[in-house]
Amino acid sequence: MKTADRKKVLAHLFEFFVLGVCMGVVEDIIAIHFATDTIITLQTFKVAVLVAVPFAIIAEILVDLKVFRKVFFKNEQTR
Repeated sequence: MKTADRKKVLAHLFEFFVLGVCMGVVEDIIAIHFATDTIITLQTFKVAVLVAVPFAIIAEILVDLKVFRKVFFKNEQTR
């Protein structure tokens, strides 16, 4: 992969990862608020971030599986 292409791919992955984390945190905070009727504090926000990050990573790998295959399996053919 060329350097310019690699930068585009990394920018794309980073953009969707940040968006995924943000959406995941908002979703988790809304779910926590409605399910437990608690006040949202900094501790609640930290828990929501800790839960959202792994799911954002997994979603990013699954969504960009073609890009994932190109980066990690350079010598093999992609589907």
